Amino acid sequence: MRKNRPSPPAPAPRPTAGFAQPAGSDSAKHASRNPAFAPQAGAGCSPPRPACGERAGERGLLENARQLRSNQTDAELKLWYHLRAHRFMGLKFKRQKPVGRYIVDFICVEQKLVIELDGEQHTAQAAYDTRRDDWLRGEGFTVLRFWNNEVIQEMAGVLEKIRLTLSPDPSPQPSPRELGEGVISLPSPARGRGAGGEGER
Repeated sequence: MRKNRPSPPAPAPRPTAGFAQPAGSDSAKHASRNPAFAPQAGAGCSPPRPACGERAGERGLLENARQLRSNQTDAELKLWYHLRAHRFMGLKFKRQKPVGRYIVDFICVEQKLVIELDGEQHTAQAAYDTRRDDWLRGEGFTVLRFWNNEVIQEMAGVLEKIRLTLSPDPSPQPSPRELGEGVISLPSPARGRGAGGEGER
């Protein structure tokens, strides 16, 4: 007599492609960011950016970083012009760089500095940004945040804040040549003197 075998369990549904959109994206109210440049609702800022993939694997982070580099905002492009190719203080900056499970807008690994640019879509995501910034600071990074409008309208001020963060001393020490140390100054030719060193009478 044949025994009835239990039917095999139904296969679990396969995950769909892509990664879940995190609850928030990159933005927090930071002391370095000028509140006067905070965008108003409906101000026409850049469209939402691709998911950063907070819980995504390394492959997903790298793919998202490539997408972000290909779809930079106007503010990111303007700031990147000044940071790229060692143009700013001779330092090497990278853009849209995975750090841990996050993707930062700009980073100088040598100086442990992270720079984030925020638009209108970021204003309601303070909880995510606070958690993200706390993690970055726990890893030893300094985090600077600027509004997109601030970068576009006040680039000189933004660059100065970055410079002061990297080099707090506003007056760098002059070099020995500037101070005159070790430099022998030759006397200027005597006015009205002949070859014998005697002055005119």
